[in-house]
Amino acid sequence: MDAAPPDIWPCLEGVLAGDDAAACDLVCLLHPLVMKIVRANRPNRMSEEDLGQEVFAKVFDRLPSYERRDGVPFEHWVARLAVRTCLDAIRAENRRPEVRLADLADGEQAWLDYLTQRSETSPMGAENDAVEIMERLLEGLSPEDRLVIRLMDLQEHSAAEVSRLTGWSAVGVRVRAFRARTRLRRLAQEARQKGHL
Repeated sequence: MDAAPPDIWPCLEGVLAGDDAAACDLVCLLHPLVMKIVRANRPNRMSEEDLGQEVFAKVFDRLPSYERRDGVPFEHWVARLAVRTCLDAIRAENRRPEVRLADLADGEQAWLDYLTQRSETSPMGAENDAVEIMERLLEGLSPEDRLVIRLMDLQEHSAAEVSRLTGWSAVGVRVRAFRARTRLRRLAQEARQKGHL
């Protein structure tokens, strides 16, 4: 991502000149990047397609004010816009009703035991159960904390990469990640004690 592909700049010029074919080409070029970000950071109740369309609507709406900078690929601007759009959508989502522990599948309960350190070994297999229990726990965090956990812990981005995507300082990202992990552990322990998520 150090330099824009050769096709992107003519597409941008065409879009700004009102060329519909250039707009289609631009969407085709950016679609994999945008959808990767959307899949990783969308709220539970919003479809990938809807959120992706919202990102592209913002790209086209804000394109006239985009300023090209040496050494900063256009894709970075798009990625930052996509992350912020996802963050806004997460903030807008209403909280889900609580789920009782008795409603959890066996695999989900095993992962909750592991996360609260009632079990020292991670459950084998059942990756879908791990994803489901993690998503339920993440619902209890603020949108910003959810985002930093997803980017750093689930997608394994560095603090510098998260800083570039969100606009937060690298130190701020590390502090937010530490606090978010602490809150996540506390939420898992509280869920275990209260009997619901």
